[in-house]
Amino acid sequence: MKRLKVGVVGVGHLGRFHAEKFARIPEAELVGVADIEEERAREVGQRLGVPWFTEWQALLSRAEALSIVTPTVTHYEIARKALLAGKHLFVEKPLTESPETAAELVELAQRQGLFLQVGHIERFQPSIKHLLSRVKRPLFIEADRLSIFSERSLDIDVVLDLMIHDLDLVLFLARGARLKGLLAAGAPVLSDKIDIASVRLLFENGLSANLTASRISLTPQRRFRVFEHGAYFSADTLHRKLFEVQLLPHGELRTHEEEFPEADPLYEELASFVTAVLSGKRPPVPGEEALVSLELASRIRKEIETQLQTYLAQSAGETVR
Repeated sequence: MKRLKVGVVGVGHLGRFHAEKFARIPEAELVGVADIEEERAREVGQRLGVPWFTEWQALLSRAEALSIVTPTVTHYEIARKALLAGKHLFVEKPLTESPETAAELVELAQRQGLFLQVGHIERFQPSIKHLLSRVKRPLFIEADRLSIFSERSLDIDVVLDLMIHDLDLVLFLARGARLKGLLAAGAPVLSDKIDIASVRLLFENGLSANLTASRISLTPQRRFRVFEHGAYFSADTLHRKLFEVQLLPHGELRTHEEEFPEADPLYEELASFVTAVLSGKRPPVPGEEALVSLELASRIRKEIETQLQTYLAQSAGETVR
């Protein structure tokens, strides 16, 4: 059986899980891990019985594919060098900080004939997978993604950290429909970046969506709701539940709630990457789709930042008066 040789770049909080999953995937061979913190690299490498390095480039001679799980600001530089070295890539979301650098990576991967998959893990959540398979023609979407404040991922704002998951799902359901307009709002609260944000999206096919993301909530919440003619679906990924309401032909309402067994979305996601590379088939979340989500996230961030600058300028003017 052909096995894909994979190296993991960055074994912090999330990266160590990547390494553990790849070590378990039958079609993958974990050939090494790398992290700039020597103690962290050594601990994960020794625990999994693979070589460890403090320089990620050491993996290039060993691996056919790399999983990049480093701070977002480093994604572009690492991914670009790895693609030029002929390596297939799995990159945690967001692909990069900006659509411009992400587009360059997507183009480079295509030019090199390499696979580039991005970590939009929500598509692998059981309740979301079922919802996506059931929805026919969505009219309205509501999403609430709330997290308790933590010191992790403060190198990016809440739009790139959390909201981008729901942007990916909305764009998947929009099925290529053009965006007609958006209205966004947000604010930095406990960090120097946007910590809470909301956006209303309007598409030319009639679909509209309201999304809220916060990393300063007192209680976590993960709800994704889709409304279409004659049906309503509500996925709760925290509790692995999907609630459905269907309008039957004679006007009766049918309700159904399904609770899904414990799953491992990260394992499924990484296994899908391995399968795609080995089979030559398109990955579930290719770089091109992640780029579209990042472009929309960038528009939302700019809208919020413009509003904040206007507010601060007005506040400064009032103070002077």
